Amino acid sequence: MNIIIGSDHAGFGLKEECRVFLEENTTHRINDVGVYDRNSFDYPRIAHKVAGKVADREYDRGILICGTGIGMSIVANRYKSVRAALCHNIYTASMCRLHNDANILVMGDRVIGVGLALEILDMFLKTEFEGGRHQNRLDMFESC
Repeated sequence: MNIIIGSDHAGFGLKEECRVFLEENTTHRINDVGVYDRNSFDYPRIAHKVAGKVADREYDRGILICGTGIGMSIVANRYKSVRAALCHNIYTASMCRLHNDANILVMGDRVIGVGLALEILDMFLKTEFEGGRHQNRLDMFESC
């Protein structure tokens, strides 16, 4: 699986933890598009990079992290075919994949701890979409 990951300055620490986790525990190809330090950076710029590449199907999944995850979610979900899910627990990480085929995971560094974030990330990556009636509902998205 090809994964693109990015954060703003507020999500930098958690992004780094997620990137290292992915590199050490998976065989997925990871592209880190920044940021690379804690200097102030406008989150929409990173959200556009990640969501644009997922929308264009250059990457299978994306990960976005900012302070709360709210801003990143709003920007990412403006892209056609992007289904960005803001997750704060393992259950929502599972359900966003099972029922919504979410292709971008969004988390807030100021909202959850590293241990939980890594469990959410793991669940997001290993859970498959159920399809069936859920696909019918996703097809309705395209009429918007």
